[in-house]
Amino acid sequence: MKDRCYNQSMDIQQMKYFLAIAKESNISKAAELLYMTQPSLTRQVQNMEREIGKPLLIRGGKRLKLTETGELLKKRAEEIVELFGKAELELMSLNSNIGGDIYIGGGETRAMKILTDIAAKVHNDHPEIRFHLHSGDIADVCEKLDKGLIDFGLMIEPAHLAEYKHLTLPFFDEWGIILPSSHPLAQKQSISPEDLAGVPLLRSKHAADRSSISEWISRIPDQKLIATYNLLYNASLMAEAGMGCVLCIDGIINLKGNDALCFRPLEPAIHSGISVAWKQDQLLSKAASLFLEYMKKEFNS
Repeated sequence: MKDRCYNQSMDIQQMKYFLAIAKESNISKAAELLYMTQPSLTRQVQNMEREIGKPLLIRGGKRLKLTETGELLKKRAEEIVELFGKAELELMSLNSNIGGDIYIGGGETRAMKILTDIAAKVHNDHPEIRFHLHSGDIADVCEKLDKGLIDFGLMIEPAHLAEYKHLTLPFFDEWGIILPSSHPLAQKQSISPEDLAGVPLLRSKHAADRSSISEWISRIPDQKLIATYNLLYNASLMAEAGMGCVLCIDGIINLKGNDALCFRPLEPAIHSGISVAWKQDQLLSKAASLFLEYMKKEFNS
């Protein structure tokens, strides 16, 4: 590739345009992703090809392909855009007046405390940043992520993480049973599938979608499912009313000082990992990008 490939007139934004086309293999889809018209994006590519002096795209098929020159530009553009982004964030971190909004969604898990601790650090360094929290089950969080309504989603694994970029948290949730303190099973230190034979059971709507816990559930003889739930508090009220035992994650409901209910872990034990996910093609705001850097620093340490 000639040296003029790196002409100053080829700016970071043009490289981002080209990377979007390379990712989508379609100018129309890339233009939609970038919130611009197809003719405008086509002109940008044509300008880049004139600057370089060689074609970047092989046109004519259903999906665009990159030429050898295009492949080389893609590789270098990825490096340059990433380096530029890091430099921008480092400069942003020196500015105490950064503002903006960060949208976070999550299910019921104690791992949310990790994110709120990071949020506290971000807010302490950049008090103009505002946080918006959405609570919901995994389906709610994924839907809002896919629609771009939240920046980050807290996912209890196994989730469909292949569809997202993600960071794995140094934390595991433990599954167990919430049941009335007067229930005969409350005398046990842990609960096996056999213990729940014929026992009225309430479970999360999405528990059956999780491989490890669904396998555990399948081993319960004479299953007696009486209700499903998406938020645990309401299910705990049913347990307190004596309707049955609730299959759930530990620590979501604070049972300290609650003489009516107790928690018992499963036997064999079941644990679920936690990840923070965001859309692969999401253009994060400066505030959200800064929050992501804080998360990476926290988890790497």
